[in-house]
Amino acid sequence: MSAPFEERSGVVPCVTPWGRWYQTLEEVFIEVRVPPGTRAKDVRCSLRSRHIALAVGGQELLQGKLFDSTVTDEGTWTLEDRQLIRIVLMKTNRDAGNCWTSLLENEYAADPWVQDQMQRKLTLERFQRENPGFDFSGAEISGNYSKGGPDFSSLE
Repeated sequence: MSAPFEERSGVVPCVTPWGRWYQTLEEVFIEVRVPPGTRAKDVRCSLRSRHIALAVGGQELLQGKLFDSTVTDEGTWTLEDRQLIRIVLMKTNRDAGNCWTSLLENEYAADPWVQDQMQRKLTLERFQRENPGFDFSGAEISGNYSKGGPDFSSLE
């Protein structure tokens, strides 16, 4: 079996002061750099449908209302190499038109160029799902791709 679309085609990250975040059709990934040697017992992470809170060693790193809703019981966090926290949130709305423009409602917005690249990526990911026999991972897209691109589902 081939690798998932996002692994073959790469990611479009939005860089932040604490790390970065990026998205696929189904998930939002958050990578937070923490001091080397951080232990899991030092981490406090709360993941709710529309809210996130992350503190390490009592210091708040990330907190606020998420841009859109997520599936609460499918959100996870891991501590990798004792220096990176990776949070994975499952989007409630998993359609290509649901491209988050920011991580939190009023913070960590993608700049316009990154937002454009994210939307292109989600549109190509949608095309890949609709056409499993084709590989869109290296494709370029132009034209009307905002809100998930054109809908070809009614074509025969």
